[in-house]
Formats: sequence, structure tokens, C-alpha cells
Amino acid sequence: MSHPNIIFIMADDMGYGDLSCYGATKIHTPNMDRIAKEGIRFTDAHSSSAVCTPSRYSVLTGRYCWRTARKRGVGGGFSLPLIDPSRMTVASLLKEQGYATAAVGKWHVGLEWQLKDEGQSEPDDVEDSRLRHRLGMETLSTGRIFDTESWDDLGGVDYSKPILGGPTTLGFDYFFGITGSLDMPPYCFIENDRTVGIPNVEKSPYNPQQKKGSMTPGWKDEEVDVNFAQKAVEFIEEHHTNDPDQPFFLYLTPSAPHRPCMPPEFLKGKSQAGPRGDMVMMVDWVVGQVLDTLDRLDLTDDTLIIVTSDNGARPADVDGNTHGHKSCGDLRGFKADIWDGGHREPFVARWPKQIKAGSVSGDTICLSDLMATCAAIVESDLPEHAAEDSCNMLPALLGQPGKSPRREAIVHHSLDGMFSIRAGKWKLILGRGSGGFSDPIRLIPAPGKAKGQLYDMDNDTAETVNLWDEHPDIVERLTQLLAQYKETGRSR
Repeated sequence: MSHPNIIFIMADDMGYGDLSCYGATKIHTPNMDRIAKEGIRFTDAHSSSAVCTPSRYSVLTGRYCWRTARKRGVGGGFSLPLIDPSRMTVASLLKEQGYATAAVGKWHVGLEWQLKDEGQSEPDDVEDSRLRHRLGMETLSTGRIFDTESWDDLGGVDYSKPILGGPTTLGFDYFFGITGSLDMPPYCFIENDRTVGIPNVEKSPYNPQQKKGSMTPGWKDEEVDVNFAQKAVEFIEEHHTNDPDQPFFLYLTPSAPHRPCMPPEFLKGKSQAGPRGDMVMMVDWVVGQVLDTLDRLDLTDDTLIIVTSDNGARPADVDGNTHGHKSCGDLRGFKADIWDGGHREPFVARWPKQIKAGSVSGDTICLSDLMATCAAIVESDLPEHAAEDSCNMLPALLGQPGKSPRREAIVHHSLDGMFSIRAGKWKLILGRGSGGFSDPIRLIPAPGKAKGQLYDMDNDTAETVNLWDEHPDIVERLTQLLAQYKETGRSR
């Protein structure tokens, strides 16, 4: 095998403080801790966005999502495909280099559901949705993506037809997963371009965090990630049996620990942090299934495995109880926020004989760096109009920071579209408040106050002292750098 297998596991809403190797005491994560012990743990790894759809877009494409029509918010279960089919993805890059590729888990960057025939009667708003859909209109006057959530309730989707614009059109040989988060209809598995069964039963929510909609008969939330683990293991086993000399890329994205937090029976009460804590342990269990399979098939030494999360954590169960657990550690803010609690991620990686065991790195990296890193691993040059915001983090993984230039800066984006830019120790936020869930004050500065936020992240990780007025030169420099990244269409 000339190149390593690559497994990228990305949890949904798992925070910087959720792993025991990052300081959690009420949740135990032995499998992710094992990767850190046998490989490397990063303390300054980030997603590009504080919410999932834009974060996942940047992971798959190496490009910031705010360069698309998605300027804020997340997609729904019926959102249109966000990735242009002509755009290179990590999967298509690796497929060109001879890899077998698979995606298992939550997708959440849009699918094109086919609609029922024109001749069928339907409400006017479904017809309006269909017209917008076919014209490819992605934004409304609000700047938000047009989400056709009403199609399911109004009977517009034809679940017997193939689904268009999904993973198998973007470089993945195989897909098994769900369209969005586990609180979004339709509640069904998708295999390649077809639903597994027909969602024709109304699902009543387990809690107010879960939307009503159609599900396939017998659907059980608590079995979703168990199924994902089984499919991931099956892919590795079947590929090893059929073509052991061909490297593979597995993009594995569990639905946990995102709400509604429905752990399977074998994990209920296993943490001391409530149902959400149990679901963090669900992620760890999934990782353990993969590690055990690699060991059993003697693939451990030939595989780079990375485990991280798409954005920051929600700090509590749906009842508001944190159980004394700090899901984002001592960082300020949480999921959706521009503060580091919204986008600083746990990030552990193992590649035996390449990554020194027990390493800890303070290098600043971004999840959008996956594509450039994979390109470096397979010694492939990236095209000019691909991975515009992806930088090679391989030297950081291998403990060779002097081998290539450090990333100049990372641009972050909040739920509401607030920007920040991080360069070295300085983090500039263009706005006041969190830009997310934590603070009702969004983008409007108060009279007589600083117009934005500037923090020294080397000495103030909790972002408590705003230095905007003390360092106008830094404010100006980073503001201009962000403007340059916007205008040129790239930061790489």
C-alpha cells in the first residue's frame, strides 16, 4: 500500500471539554483518549463555523462556506445541495489518487429530493417551492438559504425516486446516513441515492427540540449511531477482503451528541453528565468499534485516524441541566457563538510510525485544512480553484512545524454571520456580543463602546479583556486581512 488509509471521524456538537483527555471528569472517553495517547492531541484546533452545515461544507471542500449563498444559519432536512457538483472535495481528490471512498453518518450539506409529478394536485406553497427549487434559487431577501421544510408535511417529496446531488455525486463511492441532524425530518436512512424504506409514518417528537415529520416504520433514534458504527465496520471489512492493497478514505460522522440525546440502553446512565454525557460516550463507543476493527484486520499501522467535532457544544441537556460538566471547558461561549467555545474543537490523531505517541500540539489548525493535508499525503497538487481556504497541517501532525509556513490566519463565522479572524495570538471579532445563542446583542455596538472585540489568545483564552481600543494598529491590520480574503476569494 503506497498511501495510508485515512479515517476522519467528526462528531456533532462535541465540545472542547467533553473528552477526558481534555479534562472532563464526568464523562469517560477511553477510545478517544487512546488515540491521543498513541498519537497527538491538539489544543488550538478550530472549525471554520460555530454551526454544522457551514463547518461541514468547509471540511469537505477546503473552502469557507460564507463564500457560498449560505451566509448564516444551517440547512434543514430538505435544503438544496450546497456543494457545487463541479467542485473538488476531499473524496474526489482521494478517489483520483486511487482511494476507495465512503461517507457514513450525518450529511447536512443539502440533498435534492425529487418531487411528485406535476399532474398531482398540491397546495400553492408547494408549487412555489418547486418553482424556486428548479430555478436553483438559493437565497431570499433575508440572505438565508431557501429551505423547503414544508415539502414533507404537504406531501411534495416522492421518496420512491433517487435523491440527487448527494455524496455519491461528490466523490464518494458509498454513502449510508441521514440527511441532517437527528432533530430534522425526514427520519430515515439513506443508502447511496435511495431512502432505506419509505418515510410514511408521522413521527411525534420525543421532546420540543425535535421537529415533527415523516419517518420510516420502526425508526428508533437511539439506534442511529449503532447503525453507523456497523456500516463503517462493514465498509472496512469488505474493502479489506476485496482489495487489501487499495487505500480507503472513510468520512464517519455520528449524529451524537447532538440533541435529542437518546442513548441506547447499553449507555444510559454511564456518564455522570446526563443524557448528553451518555451521547458523548456514544461517540467514543463508535470510535472504539473502528479501532477494534483496525486492530483485528492488522490495519492500525497503515491508517491515519482523526477524531474531532464539527463545532462547539450545547452546554446542557434539553432541561437546562449541565450536571456540573463543562462541555466547552473554560472557554467563553458555546455552539453558534463567535467566541472560542463555539469553534475550538477537540482534535486527536494517530498514525503509527509517523506521529510521535503522546504528542501535544499548540499549533493553530482549522478543519478546512483536511483537503490540503490529504493532498500533501498523496503528493498531489491542488488545482487553483479548489480548497481555497485549506492549508497543509501535515507538518503539525508529524511534529515538523518548520517544514512549511504556518497558517497565516483562520476566519471564523457564527450562527448569525458574525466574522472573526485569528492571526497568531490575536483574535479580532467584527461585532459585539456572541453572534450566536449566548447573547441577545448581535451586531449593533452600544454608544461610546468599542465597535468590536480584540483578544490576546495567548494570555486570555477565556476572552475576558477586550483590547480593541488599546491596539488600533492590530484592529486595522486584521480588518484589512479579512477584507483581502473576502475580495480575493481565497486565503491559501
